[in-house]
Amino acid sequence: MADAAIEPTDAMQEGRQSARRTWLIRLGLAVIVGGLLWGAWYLLVGRTHVDTDNAYVNAEMAQVTPLISAQATDVLVSDTQAVKKGDILVRLDPTNAQIAIAQAEAELADARRRFRQTVATSQSLSAQVEARGADIAQARAQLATAQADFDKARIDLQRREALIGDGAVSGDEVTTARKSYATAKAALDLARAGVETAQATRGAATGQFEANDALVRGSTIDTDPAVLAAQAKLASAKLDLDRTIIRAPIDGVITKRQVQVGQRVAQGSPIMTIVPLNQLYVDANFKESQLREVKVGMPARVTSDLYGDEVVYHGKIVGFSGGTGASMSLIPAQNATGNWIKVVQRLPLRIELDPRELAAHPLRVGLSMDVEIDLSAK
Repeated sequence: MADAAIEPTDAMQEGRQSARRTWLIRLGLAVIVGGLLWGAWYLLVGRTHVDTDNAYVNAEMAQVTPLISAQATDVLVSDTQAVKKGDILVRLDPTNAQIAIAQAEAELADARRRFRQTVATSQSLSAQVEARGADIAQARAQLATAQADFDKARIDLQRREALIGDGAVSGDEVTTARKSYATAKAALDLARAGVETAQATRGAATGQFEANDALVRGSTIDTDPAVLAAQAKLASAKLDLDRTIIRAPIDGVITKRQVQVGQRVAQGSPIMTIVPLNQLYVDANFKESQLREVKVGMPARVTSDLYGDEVVYHGKIVGFSGGTGASMSLIPAQNATGNWIKVVQRLPLRIELDPRELAAHPLRVGLSMDVEIDLSAK
């Protein structure tokens, strides 16, 4: 009876061991097959591809900022609205710009009038210089007359003084001759002073003419500096009037609109953003160990969580970032302590997408993407 009870127990143990060996063999075969399959995949695909799911859609977004400060009188767009380049987004109050134009036009007219006045003054001063030249000629003629009268009076006086000893002339005649000499000498001095005065007057007139002529010499009414400055001010005022109408700088979708009708906007302050949906790209953050063989120009296979694996975008690497994400963060990590632990860094790559595929399946900034790069493509 005891032997009969032992025999079934041994048989059960042998059955369990046999089943265990069978499962171990199967597990071993499964591991071997899995390893072979992984090796085959790595040889055929894995070693020529790198991928990451740390990738996001981005774009060169355009911030719309007013170039003048004014009150918004009309806002024609809202968030999520698609716009074309040149579409009117916002109208600003043009009153101040219109007043500035009127003032600039008045200043331009005044500058033209002052230029014509300066030209006329130059002509008048030129005539005065010629008149002062005639005055000099007249003064010199008077000087010649006075010189002749003086010479005659001097000779007469010398003759009479020579005859005083002989008694041939009376004392009255000598006195008269002396008076005539003194009068002629005074007239000569006066004539000389007249010539000097006329010359000085001509010099002053010449100086005034040259100073006034320097303001217009080589210039016309269209090239005068004052006129050009007034024209520039008028052009600036007209430009400010044009800037009261804010237009879309690119094609895209409006987002983050921050302006309302009646609000006074400040020059240079953002009032909305335009996202160019036809110019999106992907920033893919790869581990540094994955980038040994990655080169600019390599193709990339990109899929989006929005559409799933059924929609594939075919992109191309157009550049590497200048630094890792950690180094470009607001507060970069400082590994100067003794508790340093090496962390694998990620470097952003920019991947350009096909515009036709983007048009067929639009994306939005910030969406998650999966990126796979084919290293076999050179």
